[in-house]
Amino acid sequence: MSEVLTVGDIGADRLGELLERFGLELLVQSEDASITGSFWGDSEAGVVGKSVYVRADTPVHSFLHESCHVICMDGQRRDSLDRDAGGDDLEESAVCYLQVVLADCIESVGRDRLMADMDAWGYSFRLGNTRDWFENDAEDARKFLVNHGLIDSSGTPTFNLRL
Repeated sequence: MSEVLTVGDIGADRLGELLERFGLELLVQSEDASITGSFWGDSEAGVVGKSVYVRADTPVHSFLHESCHVICMDGQRRDSLDRDAGGDDLEESAVCYLQVVLADCIESVGRDRLMADMDAWGYSFRLGNTRDWFENDAEDARKFLVNHGLIDSSGTPTFNLRL
């Protein structure tokens, strides 16, 4: 696997349908546009309010990560969101956990591919890689998601936003 999956590989319609389940909006920008609300710049996804901005070359892991920030933050922060999702370390871990869970909801992505793409991009976890963190060191992130009603006790997404 040499390149990470992009929005263009998967199709924006499929990704937009996932966001609609949360009451969020996907906005696809032209190839030559700077991505609105992007914290990292380049091809990385951006967020403003309840909207996630991408281009065809945006990595799926970036789309999911920024989408999960919008899902995991409280409503007050979401209402004023413009580029910088903020949050603490626990919320950041919950975002990473949820993006792995939601990858299974996207045909032709799945958690295995997403974890490999996260590792290729350079996500950093104490145990060295995404899979080991997710399977052996993410109980606090899982509890955050359950406590806020974002996944159920079996780890299935509820398609709710944090209140």
